[in-house]
Amino acid sequence: MEYDAPLTTGILHRRYKRFLADVTLDSGEAVTAHCPNTGSMLGCAEPGMRVWLSHSDRPGRKYAHTWEQVEVEGGIRVGIHTGRTNRLVAEALGDPALIPEVVGAGRPRAEVNVPDEPMRADFRLEGDGRFIEVKNVTAAVDTGVAVFPDAPSSRGVRHLEVLQRLAERGQGAMLIFCAQRPDVDEIRPADRIDPAYGVALRAARAAGVAVIGVGATPVGEGIRVDRRIPVIT
Repeated sequence: MEYDAPLTTGILHRRYKRFLADVTLDSGEAVTAHCPNTGSMLGCAEPGMRVWLSHSDRPGRKYAHTWEQVEVEGGIRVGIHTGRTNRLVAEALGDPALIPEVVGAGRPRAEVNVPDEPMRADFRLEGDGRFIEVKNVTAAVDTGVAVFPDAPSSRGVRHLEVLQRLAERGQGAMLIFCAQRPDVDEIRPADRIDPAYGVALRAARAAGVAVIGVGATPVGEGIRVDRRIPVIT
């Protein structure tokens, strides 16, 4: 995935009201940017961190800048824009070396209602009808280990319960975690942050939901999904 234009760099002063971030650009200009991440952004939103912003001239936008990436401890760049995740995974679904589980299963159709369920799936494969849910992972709590979620997520638990019911009915269901940082070797449920999510994830996997992880590396011109990551439950 490539950005439409080069990103602008700056220093984060604060992230607040979930969707806003005050940043001083390298030019010295102070701006308020849209923060496209509803989680706690554990370890990714500390004052003084270097950040990368995209810019839009689209009429009607209240904030022209959008927060895309952050540099965390160790000089690691992390993609925090959750709205980019589905596009990254869509690209990965077309790469048999990354996700061979979907080879021959047809083109992924985005944003599909799950019949008789309170959920809109991120993708449905046109060939075999499998539903796919995607989660963006940014929090790393130990060397090489990333966790999800980074805040309690009743919505995430509901999604897992729907996927579990689909699997129990014999309907294919898949959960894909996408870690937008290059320092992650494995993904685990964040049991200390949201014990209910860990319970639901293990139950869904035991019922037959395919749970896989992929890793993406953010760079200046874009983000590239470049590896598989084991999900340890």
